Amino acid sequence: MRVIKPTLYTVAVATIVGCSSVPKIQNIMVPAPENNAVTMSAKKAPLTKDQENNWHHLDLATDSIPGMSVHKAYDFLKGKKGVEVVVGVVDSGTDLAHEDLKDVAWVNADEIAGNGIDDDKNGYVDDIHGWNFLGKSYKEHLEYERILLNPSIADEATLAEVKKYQAKQVEQAKGTKTRYEGMLSNVVFADDALTKKLGKSDYSFDEVSKITPDTEELKSAMGIAGWANSYGMTVAAIRKELSDGLDKAKKTIKGELDSTDYRAVVGDNAYDIKDKPGYGDGNIGHSEKGESHGTHVSGIIGATRNNGKGMDGVANVKLMAVRSVSGGDEYDKDVALGIRYAVDNGAKVINTSFGKGFSPNKEWVYDAIKYAAKKDVLIVNAAGNDGKNIDIEKTFPNDAPDQVNEISDNFLTVGAMSSNYNEELPASFTNYGKLNVDVFAPGVQIYATTPEGEYGKKSGTSMASPATAGVAALIRSYYPELSASQVKHIIMNSGTKINLEVMQPGSVTAENPNGTKVPFSDLSVSGRVVNAYNALKMADKMVNTK
Repeated sequence: MRVIKPTLYTVAVATIVGCSSVPKIQNIMVPAPENNAVTMSAKKAPLTKDQENNWHHLDLATDSIPGMSVHKAYDFLKGKKGVEVVVGVVDSGTDLAHEDLKDVAWVNADEIAGNGIDDDKNGYVDDIHGWNFLGKSYKEHLEYERILLNPSIADEATLAEVKKYQAKQVEQAKGTKTRYEGMLSNVVFADDALTKKLGKSDYSFDEVSKITPDTEELKSAMGIAGWANSYGMTVAAIRKELSDGLDKAKKTIKGELDSTDYRAVVGDNAYDIKDKPGYGDGNIGHSEKGESHGTHVSGIIGATRNNGKGMDGVANVKLMAVRSVSGGDEYDKDVALGIRYAVDNGAKVINTSFGKGFSPNKEWVYDAIKYAAKKDVLIVNAAGNDGKNIDIEKTFPNDAPDQVNEISDNFLTVGAMSSNYNEELPASFTNYGKLNVDVFAPGVQIYATTPEGEYGKKSGTSMASPATAGVAALIRSYYPELSASQVKHIIMNSGTKINLEVMQPGSVTAENPNGTKVPFSDLSVSGRVVNAYNALKMADKMVNTK
């Protein structure tokens, strides 16, 4: 019985999601960063369960973990009073009835719930906590699949790129099929063995850990369960992920495309930005089992602090849910209008933890980003989880059409880092780019809210982005006179400078099993990781220096 190695499963974990972007530091007046370069090795110390679940709030010097120094930041804020900040979460469904989110849910005070009238005349009926641009849909195609199904929605250059991408996907799917078949056989074996031993299929890891293995096979099955648990998943959940992934790989190899029009139920033309009648509804909650992404992202930003429940968000904020991200690739129309909705209804920070490789109506999103800039709103964006250099390979959304020149200075792109203060500091999956990723933040095994009052761990630049958005909200709350552009550069320039040689994300391959080491500073514009304490100190210095 061959035991699966965790590194083999990285590509199959469904809980890593993110996006892209592309800015450069521009000239802006900020104080010189303090001498906060870190070169020492983190000391080893046992962590409590709470520290493990909230490692991204810890401090390298005091806790041995390279978190964002959130606890230290709140010590600095003692005696200071902030203003309320609304953060727009453009994402999938968000369970704002969750015990840790209900008290921080944004409420549209000018709208009367359930009366079917647009009381505030903002164009959206009964938008009490935000808006759902997906209507009754959730399942969707990837954008390249939509383009292949309907070539008229893309220009010739994009269509040519899509066809090249499809050919590449077929080759990759062949490797995925072989890998998943081997992995699935192990997982099926483990799941069946543990189901038989425990007499039920919905067993927990705690139940597995109490088994006394009396055979080598059962011992191996328990090992696989432990590996699954390290990803915050059950063996049964991984079995389903692998099975679904294997089915998808087989269809990709055959060139099969699902021709179902999942958008029809929404009641609009997704490729007409002006087609709005009947478009969407006020149901911002999750609608599909497993649709937990928006809830998790929201908790990282602003789950109620110090209430003795679950976990603490980074900032004390109000969360506005803008449901624009489906189970496939998001539509440019939903993203563009989602950003505009958040801006028009008072958000000062917007988090966008999603992304895709093709964007046939990207100009709509660029216009929305510029609109947010005019209204002084900061957008914090996930860099993406493809382990690639996005200075070379483009992802969307971004703020630089040519991957060099920004269209505005209110867009902050975030890569993901782990809690390992060594060569494994950058997450193995994160995108990077000396021009197009601004800064790094915690994004591995982040514990936060999930639907139906639950909690769980997820990994991805999708988690690093809201962690950063929370820091941005803190700055905007206590130093509201600072602009979105200033907040962006404070976060970049105040981050902890890491002087380490690290493994370049995505560099470990069959051809290069040892990977490639590069300076951490080569992976982003700033070469830094977000630090809330340093950011607040820099903001304070900017505001109070005469």
